Amino acid sequence: MHPIGRETRIVEAESLAAGYGQRAVWRDGFFSFGRGEFVAVIGPNGAGKTTLFRMLLGLQRPFAGSLSVLGDEPRRGNPRIGYVPQRHLIDSDTNIECLELVRLGLSGKRWGFNPFSTRDREDALAALDAVSARELAHRPLGALSGGELQRIFLAEALVSNPDLLLLDEPLSNLDIRRETDLLHLVNDVVRSRGVTALLIAHNINPLLPHLDKVMYIANGKIATGKPNEVLTSESLTALYGVQVEVLRDPHGNVAIIGVEEHHGDVL
Repeated sequence: MHPIGRETRIVEAESLAAGYGQRAVWRDGFFSFGRGEFVAVIGPNGAGKTTLFRMLLGLQRPFAGSLSVLGDEPRRGNPRIGYVPQRHLIDSDTNIECLELVRLGLSGKRWGFNPFSTRDREDALAALDAVSARELAHRPLGALSGGELQRIFLAEALVSNPDLLLLDEPLSNLDIRRETDLLHLVNDVVRSRGVTALLIAHNINPLLPHLDKVMYIANGKIATGKPNEVLTSESLTALYGVQVEVLRDPHGNVAIIGVEEHHGDVL
């Protein structure tokens, strides 16, 4: 594991803009995330959430402004970043064992080129332990449920002991119980390892008990801060440029009224 405190700012952006060709998707991003923070990234479809992840991974250059990741410019293949993409195409006939997939998350390893070393195996099993999935080590991927697959993908992202964890809609297609279980796992990793986690989600409410910050991307702009700072009528009205109402129920769940696509449960 990388030493705690190597950098206090894991991600830092100034005047950051994202875009393609000559078109900006969003602009004027000023934000920073410290070590061990759990951050939700939310906003309408097409707002530029996955584009943010592509920039953090070094797969896309900023449209404008500056972006620092782990104290340096983003670069492809950084082993200090763990990534769970939005979609994994796993066929029901896939016979690859979970342990083998997790091993592939180790830096420099590729299918078929490297036999297991003792250290590889220990690291892969430790990652499975971290997500309570050791019992799945020798199960084929094609035989797993959606919740089990998400745990294996998370283990794959954790196997190199990253400092930054990027999760692109890991809660999609999970039922409430499996959604809750996965969020507890991610939160445990953040708190016990000092990992900074950014998680893209459609519904903010299941995440609220765990979050340190929210990044809300909409209307070509970004609002970032603590949940009670960003998820307010005033903040989202300023973001969208139209009147938005944020309502809360007695349990703290939010409903966002006044935009076509809300990101909280209906009260």
